[in-house]
Amino acid sequence: MSQVQLWTCPHVATMSRDVPTPYGVIDDAAIVTSKGLIDWLGPRAELPPHFADLPALTMDADWVTPALVDCHTHLVHGGDRAREFEMRLQGASYAQLAAAGGGIVSTVGATRAASEQELVATAVPRLQALAREGVMTVEIKSGYGLDDECERKMLRAARSAAALCGVDVHTTFLGAHALPPEFAGEPDRYIDFVCNVALPNAHAEGLVDAVDAFCEHIAFDIAQTRRVFDATHALGLPVKLHAEQLSDMSGASLAAEYQALSADHLEFVSEQGLAAMARAATVAVLLPGAFYFLRETQLPPIERMRAHGIDIAIATDANPGSSPVGSLLLMLNMACTLFRMTPEEALLGVTRNGARALGCADSVGTLAVGKKANFVAWDIRHPAELAYRIGHNPCVQLVRDGKVQALAGV
Repeated sequence: MSQVQLWTCPHVATMSRDVPTPYGVIDDAAIVTSKGLIDWLGPRAELPPHFADLPALTMDADWVTPALVDCHTHLVHGGDRAREFEMRLQGASYAQLAAAGGGIVSTVGATRAASEQELVATAVPRLQALAREGVMTVEIKSGYGLDDECERKMLRAARSAAALCGVDVHTTFLGAHALPPEFAGEPDRYIDFVCNVALPNAHAEGLVDAVDAFCEHIAFDIAQTRRVFDATHALGLPVKLHAEQLSDMSGASLAAEYQALSADHLEFVSEQGLAAMARAATVAVLLPGAFYFLRETQLPPIERMRAHGIDIAIATDANPGSSPVGSLLLMLNMACTLFRMTPEEALLGVTRNGARALGCADSVGTLAVGKKANFVAWDIRHPAELAYRIGHNPCVQLVRDGKVQALAGV
C-alpha cells in the first residue's frame, strides 16, 4: 500500500473551529494521510490534482470524527470498592467514608500489594473498553501508591498497558491525592515528601507528563497545593487540579494562577474562580460519572462557563471509588441529560477540548492538516447519536496514525 493514502467518507465531523459548520462537518469528504499525519482534508470535489490518482479507501460508515480523548482517568489501581458503594447507599457520605479510613486510602493498600504486572493486567481490559469506543488518547493518573516506589510503579504500568492497547497515554503524577497512613496527622510533612522525593524521582525516571493534586477539605488545602505546584513548575511541568468538587476551596483560582491545563470537577466553583480560569484559558473538565455515582445535587455552573467562554471537556474519571465507569460514550449522554450540555458541546468535550485539557491539541482532538491521522468511523446518521443512545457502541472502524486498527485487537 502506498505511504500516501486517500480516505473518503460521506460526512466528516472535524470538530475544528476552522470549519464554520456545526460539528465542523465536511460532506462528501476526503482525507489524505502520510507518515501518520493528515496531509489534506476537504470536500472530495476540491481534492488537489496530485492526489486524484490515489486509490480511495472508503471508510466503513457514513460518519467520521476525530479519535476520542479521555482526559481524566485513574485506570491503574488494585482492588475495587463495591462494599463502599453498598455503604454509601445505606447513608454514608463520601467524606464520612474517607474519615473512617475508606475512600482513596482503601485502594492504596490493594495497589501497593499488587505487582506492576498485575496492575498492567487489570488496566488493559479497562483501556480496551475505552479503545473499542474510539478512544485513542487517554490520561492516567497515579495517586493510589502515595509512596515513592508505588507511585512510579503505577505510572510505568499505565504506559505499559497503553502500549499493549494501541492507545496514546498521558501520565499524570497525583501524589497529593490523599494522606497515607504512615503520615497520619502530618499533611505538611507528607507534602514535603511529595515535593522533595516522590515527584522528583518520578520525573527523573521520565514518567511524568503533568502533575495533579486534590484540593479539598478531605485532602489538601490551598497552601499545601501551592507547594506542590511550585515544585512542579520548578521541574518545568504543567499542572492540573481536582478543584471544587465538594466545596469551594478557591482551587480554580489557584489553578488559573499557575496556568493550569485544567481544573476538574468544579461543582462548587465560584464566579471569581471562573473568571480566573477564563483569563488563564484553563479548561474546565466536567465528570458526570462521579456526579451521578455520588448522587450529587450541586450542578457545575454550565451557563456561567459558557458566558465566560471557558472550554469544557468531558471525561470518565474512571476510578474504583467515585466513578467506576468504562464508557466515554455514556459520559456524553450524562453530560447532556445531567448537565444540560448540547450533543455538540459534549462531543467537543471528548475531542478538541479534551485534547486541550492534556496540552496536546496541536496533534489530536480535531481533524486538520498536520495533525495525527487518528479518526473513527461510526455507524450513525448524525453526530448527536453519539450522545443520544445509551449502552450502544456504533464504532465500526479505528484509524490510528494512518493505519486501520482492528477492533478485535483492542
